[in-house]
Amino acid sequence: MPTKKNRTDSPPWQLFTDGASKGNPGPAGAGWVLTNGQDSGSVKECKFLGQATNNEAEYQALILGLQQALFCGIQEIRIYMDSELLVRQLNGQYRVKNPRLSFFFRQVQDLLMKFLKYDIIHIPREKNREADRMANEAIKRKMTGDGNK
Repeated sequence: MPTKKNRTDSPPWQLFTDGASKGNPGPAGAGWVLTNGQDSGSVKECKFLGQATNNEAEYQALILGLQQALFCGIQEIRIYMDSELLVRQLNGQYRVKNPRLSFFFRQVQDLLMKFLKYDIIHIPREKNREADRMANEAIKRKMTGDGNK
């Protein structure tokens, strides 16, 4: 896991996040990959979320990834997501109408304010495969009894 001692400010750290829901709503998982572009500075995590929609899972994955980045002392970050809805909401292009998503949106905004600099970038699903794999792994582990990581 990256630590404050080994983090670098240049180039900015990258955070790839994804959420998955089987049933929408249904069993959901969050996955995120935090990397500085070097093998020694990467962490991949996943967490089972319980029952959630796809969009709720997407927001929760982002929240968890941002919390981890802040814990590691990262100050500048580029966030990559394949959810066009979330990227447009977070970049101010779409309003957040759903009350539950508004709750998560406000949490993300509070976390983003703690970074010196950040960018939120939409990427195609095929560029976000590892975070997607982690989100689905969280669901799989819970459903097969392999733990809640």
